[in-house]
Amino acid sequence: MTVEEIMQLVQSLIWLLAGVGIFIVGMNFMGEALEKSAGSGMKKLLGKISNNRFSGVGIGAGVTAIIQSSSATSVMVIGLVNAGVMTLMQATPIIMGANIGTTITGVLVSLKNDYFNMAMYLLAFVGVMMSFFKKEKVKILANLFCGLGLIFVGLNVMSSEQAFGNALVEDMFIKIFEKVHFPLLLILIGVIFTALIQSSSAATGVVITMVGTGVLPLDLALFIVLGANIGTCVTALLASVGANTNAKRVALIHFTFNVVGTVAFTAIIWVFKEPVINLLMSIFPGDDAMSLQMRVSVFHVIFNVTTTLLLLPFVKHLVKYSCAIIKDKKAPEESRRLKFVDDRLLTTPPIAIMQVKKEVEYMADLAKENLEKSFAAMSGVASSYETEIAERESAINFTNKALTRFLIKLSPLVDNRNEKRIGAYFHVLNDLERIGDHAENFGEIALEMQKAEFEFSAEAMAELRVMKEKVLRMFEIAVEAFDDSDASRLAELNTLENEVDGLKKSLTTNHYTRLAEGNCKIELSPYFSSTVAGLERVADHLVNVGYSILNPTGSQSEVKIENQVKA
Repeated sequence: MTVEEIMQLVQSLIWLLAGVGIFIVGMNFMGEALEKSAGSGMKKLLGKISNNRFSGVGIGAGVTAIIQSSSATSVMVIGLVNAGVMTLMQATPIIMGANIGTTITGVLVSLKNDYFNMAMYLLAFVGVMMSFFKKEKVKILANLFCGLGLIFVGLNVMSSEQAFGNALVEDMFIKIFEKVHFPLLLILIGVIFTALIQSSSAATGVVITMVGTGVLPLDLALFIVLGANIGTCVTALLASVGANTNAKRVALIHFTFNVVGTVAFTAIIWVFKEPVINLLMSIFPGDDAMSLQMRVSVFHVIFNVTTTLLLLPFVKHLVKYSCAIIKDKKAPEESRRLKFVDDRLLTTPPIAIMQVKKEVEYMADLAKENLEKSFAAMSGVASSYETEIAERESAINFTNKALTRFLIKLSPLVDNRNEKRIGAYFHVLNDLERIGDHAENFGEIALEMQKAEFEFSAEAMAELRVMKEKVLRMFEIAVEAFDDSDASRLAELNTLENEVDGLKKSLTTNHYTRLAEGNCKIELSPYFSSTVAGLERVADHLVNVGYSILNPTGSQSEVKIENQVKA
């Protein structure tokens, strides 16, 4: 081979790599755009998670079709299992469905022809023009168009005369595959190539292009596609590192699913190669590029659908197998972690937002429970509640700090609407943490009173209970308003807060009246005043929580005042 030919070969390989790069960028653009536009759809799908294995397959296929990556779906499922939101029985069918959803890209790629390419290029240009608009929805659509167009630009670069269409490159690959035709070696090539580029869709797209240009025979291509299905498990296996035992089991089930399917299909194709090839050729007759490409993409669909149908009845067995291989650890696996949120969910921001909301609601439950327990402690039994109040307060503080760190990571990954929502969550976390502090203070007051053998009078305790019940009612309304983004509940919240303000004044006046009449000890004044003031501050924080969705970037009290003026 002359120097000129070597240089020409190097140039063609660079074109190939450029084509693969453009293809992957296009897939990422399209996947992110679909994810943002269909974020609510993904939330609805995952909201229907149940133990029904058929709905699980549908959810997995639907989510993967949206985000265009079975690897991302697998990582998301591992994150949900690691956070304790999803069981192994629920996760396994979703993983199976993800393998079906990822075949859409292959079918799309196989449609490539001159007229279709021209339409996609035009779509990419339209997308670029639309990207200059400031409206968020238009920009998302622009990214979708650009991504779809870039996929076909990348495919066309790979199949051009400078790449696979080059005679030198074509001869090189033909000679390579004349020597490398052993099925297990071809599967290994598919595994390694997919593991390197972290996308079975992209790997399958390259294989489809090679078959379409004639540099890769169909019978060899099928084995590489099988290997690509195993290679895509690498992302999930890496994501399970550092996760809990069940999350590791999900990654193992994903790997096992694809290995079992690959072994079964390898045996069939190895023994019945000619009937299989003839069947695919009869479905799509002809020697044109589209027919050649469709054979590969349809085989990819058949492989994943058939493997799912074969293994779906054995979901329980797969779960038992994963539990037998990866044993439960006797010692605690990890330190404290968030209940519903895991860093692996950052790969799917809409789902992460949904889980953050659950975590905030969990933190609110902790704060409310501590508020109730601290008041129960004031009945002379503070020491019996001391430990559980302290543990719950520790959980509140941990959730606040850990969730804040997660939101900081999530914020750059979301659109403008969800960025404002994250701003609201920052405010809510701060208010709930302060409510937790007040509840802890009430517990400390109760403990000090118990040690000093002080007790509020029956009249004083009755007044405090009235104020506490109003605050607890405010708690329910504020959390419901936050949960449902329901502004109609805020009028009731304002009314109750005004009543709490009024009670603060009347309870203070009544206390000094009791002091003057000798019905109360002067030593109780600091404890009573602190409790009343603390309840009033809790009410203020609850108003902030209720108004957080309306004004995620500023002071909640400002919104409250503005609404009162309008009223």
